[in-house]
Amino acid sequence: MRNRVVVLDYGSGNLRSAERALARAGAEVTVTADFDAALEADGLVVPGVGAFSACMEGLRRVRGEQIIGRRLAGGRPVLGICVGMQILFEKGVEHGVHTPGCGEWPGVVERLDAPVLPHMGWNTVAAPTGGVLFRGLDAGTRFYFVHSYGVREWRLEAGPGFAEPLVAWSEHGAPFVAAVENGPLMATQFHPEKSGEAGAVLLSNWLDRL
Repeated sequence: MRNRVVVLDYGSGNLRSAERALARAGAEVTVTADFDAALEADGLVVPGVGAFSACMEGLRRVRGEQIIGRRLAGGRPVLGICVGMQILFEKGVEHGVHTPGCGEWPGVVERLDAPVLPHMGWNTVAAPTGGVLFRGLDAGTRFYFVHSYGVREWRLEAGPGFAEPLVAWSEHGAPFVAAVENGPLMATQFHPEKSGEAGAVLLSNWLDRL
C-alpha cells in the first residue's frame, strides 16, 4: 500500500508542486487543511513561502501548530519545507518584528549574512553521516534554494536520554542550517520538490521511513 501523505494547506507554499513531487515519489497525496486528516495521515508535509509572520498567521488559522505538536507527541512523521522549516523554530525576526514560531526547536530565523539576497538557485549541502534524507546522494549534490532568511546558529544539543539531531549546513555568505533530522521531525530549507532527481531521492527516502 502507498503511504498516505497530507500536504497542509494553510495559505502558503508550493502546494501543487509538492503534491506532484510526492505523488511521483510514490505517495498517496491529499492537499487539505482538515485537522483530522492531517493528524491521521502517515506523513505530514508543511510547505511555506513568503514572510515568517504571514506563514505563522496562516498556520494558526488552521490550528497547524496543534497538528504538528500532536503528531510529534505520538512519534508521527512531519516534514517542513522552506518557511515550513523556519516556523518550526522558536521565533523569526524580519524588519525588526519578532514573531513566535512553533518552538519545536530553539533558535532564531533571521536575515542571512550575505552580500546578495535572496539566496536563489542551486547549492550544495554538507550533510551529516547516518541520516535518512540524504541517503544515496553524493556529497556534491545540489538542491534548489530561494530564501533571504534562515537559521544561522543551531542551539539544540544532546542531553540525557536525548540524541542530538542531525543538522545539514549550506553556505551563502555565511553558513546556515539547510536541513534537520530529529526523530519524526525533519525539515529542509531548500525545495526538494524543485530539486529534480536529487529532490526525488530525498522525498523517497522520507517516504520509506513512514
